[in-house]
Amino acid sequence: MINYIRKLPTAYRLAVLQLSVILLPLGLSAQNRLNEYISQGLASNQSIKEQNFLLKKNIYALQEAKSMFLPSVTFSTTYTKADGGRTIDFPTGDLFNAAYATLNQLTGSNSFPQLENQSILLNPDNFYDAKFRTSLPILNAELIYNKRIKAQQVDLQKTEILMYKRELVKEIKTAYYSYLKATNAIRIYQSFLKLLEEGERVNRKLFENNKINRTAVIRSQNEVSKINASLTAAQKTEESARYYFNFLLNRPLTDAILTDDVPLLPAQDNLLLNDVNGREELAKLEIAKGINKNLTGLAKSYLIPKVGTSLDLGSQAFDWKFNQKSRYYLLGVSLEWNLFSSGRNSYKIKQAIASEQAVSAQADHVTQQLLTELNVRRANLQSASAQYQAAQSQLKTSQTYYNDMTKLYKEGMAIYIELLDAQNQWVDAQLQSNIALFDTWISLTAIERANASFNIQ
Repeated sequence: MINYIRKLPTAYRLAVLQLSVILLPLGLSAQNRLNEYISQGLASNQSIKEQNFLLKKNIYALQEAKSMFLPSVTFSTTYTKADGGRTIDFPTGDLFNAAYATLNQLTGSNSFPQLENQSILLNPDNFYDAKFRTSLPILNAELIYNKRIKAQQVDLQKTEILMYKRELVKEIKTAYYSYLKATNAIRIYQSFLKLLEEGERVNRKLFENNKINRTAVIRSQNEVSKINASLTAAQKTEESARYYFNFLLNRPLTDAILTDDVPLLPAQDNLLLNDVNGREELAKLEIAKGINKNLTGLAKSYLIPKVGTSLDLGSQAFDWKFNQKSRYYLLGVSLEWNLFSSGRNSYKIKQAIASEQAVSAQADHVTQQLLTELNVRRANLQSASAQYQAAQSQLKTSQTYYNDMTKLYKEGMAIYIELLDAQNQWVDAQLQSNIALFDTWISLTAIERANASFNIQ
């Protein structure tokens, strides 16, 4: 084969060597650049940033729930200015004036004045009350369940973020392999185009020397035009793949993409992982079950009395006086127990229990869905791997056929149409092999998503 290639014209030899490089194993180097892109995508993705903000919100809500168990201090004051309204009549004069008059006669003085009957206003006039109130819950089941629910909501949001990250990793890897598929297709078309252009040049010379008829020249020109169109389409596909990949990384759409070498076939160890217990969807449902359980407890918390304590330190007096007599303290203990509410609490309990049962039923259904998805993804990987193996066999056959036909054509034992057919079969085999290779990697990426086997930092 090497000796035969050496006998070909220079342009043919270059094209064959370029095609051979494309078809050689692409190396076994670790995909460091892809891992770097995944890290960039996880750090810059806007959806994940939004979910992180929601996580902060839930953390603050948990801290708020914890603070409900701590003392709270409030300051309040009131000032009252009143006139009119209800009064209390006190007959001071009627009670004391007769006795005072007698005392004045006995003492010969006016030491005991005459008093008037009093009318005392019930509404306090020019009166203030200022106090600091410290309150502390001693027993409150609602606060306990509320704290538990807030903590579980934090865990739920963390799981939501992890699920977003896992889906983003899948999209980034799929876009990366789609980009590689497009760039390799471009190389194949470019190399084949050189072969066709050289063939067109040779056919034109042969036609000018009356060695062949015009049909071969026209056909070679048509093939060049067809491959140019296919090359343009492949370039547009590559451009779209680059745009989408950069979009996932939140980069300028036209940024260049650096690529690593990709092994011919991925290791299929993940096929053995027939387990979906690591899926975030199931973790979310498990947390949701816990939340609903605590919601049921919250609905039943009315059975437990609420006990709290408060301490007031303040001052109250008329005319804004502040002295030893105006200052006061008031210590209190409160108890609140809901004894009857016309069945409202029992209805809340039933609603919470129904929600808990619904989540449990949903978890079983989702588990079956995820297992079905995993089995489908595994079947797709096996199919893609089989197609790649078949494409490799077809590639080897078509390459041998092309080499034999080239030799026959040079010896004048085959017409150009037969050579062109061999060339087309060879290029189609290369394209199918390229498609099957990266479809296999894309299928593996789908399995990594289906069984949550990719390790997210």
